[in-house]
Amino acid sequence: MSALSKTNKKRALAGLSLLCASVALNACVTQPPSFGGGIDFRQARFNEISAMREYRDCRDHALELDREAQTKHDPAKYLASARMIEKCESKLGPDVADVATDERMRAYALTIQNHLKGGNIEGARENLDKFSTSFQGQDLYFADGSSFIQTMEVLLGKRGAGSIGRYSDANVNAELKSELRRVRYWERN
Repeated sequence: MSALSKTNKKRALAGLSLLCASVALNACVTQPPSFGGGIDFRQARFNEISAMREYRDCRDHALELDREAQTKHDPAKYLASARMIEKCESKLGPDVADVATDERMRAYALTIQNHLKGGNIEGARENLDKFSTSFQGQDLYFADGSSFIQTMEVLLGKRGAGSIGRYSDANVNAELKSELRRVRYWERN
C-alpha cells in the first residue's frame, strides 16, 4: 500500500505542480501592446495623402482650363477654371487645411485672377477676402517683389479711393501704379 500511496502522492504532487505552473503562467500573460496611436496616425496620414491626391487631380484639370482660356482668350473658361479650383478647395475639409499650404495658396490666387479676367469683379473680391481669411498673415509675391494681396486690392478697388497716397504705400508694381494714376488723372480731367 505504501507503494501505491507513494505513486498517488507523486501523481498528486505532479498534478499540483502542473496546476501551480499553469496558474503562474496565466498570471504572467500580459495584454498585447496597443498600437492604436500608430494606426490612427497612419490612417490620418493616409487620409491626408488621399485628399491631396484628389485635390491635385482636380486642380490640374482646372489649370488645363486656365491654359485653354489663355490660348483662346475665353472669359468663360477663366470663370470655369476659377469655379473648379474653388470646388477643389471646398472638398478638402478642415482636417487637411494645413497640408500643402503654399501650393493651395497659389491655386486659390489663380481663382481671384481668373474671376477678374472673366469679368466677375465681385467674385474676385469675395475670393480675395476668403484668401486673406484662409491664409491669414500669408501672401504671395510676384517676380518683381510686389505683393499679390495688395496688387489685387488696388485692382479690385478695395483700397481707399479718397486717400491722397492711395498707391504710394502699397507694395504694387511701379508700372501698375503709374498706369492707375494715369487713368485716375484722365478720369478727373
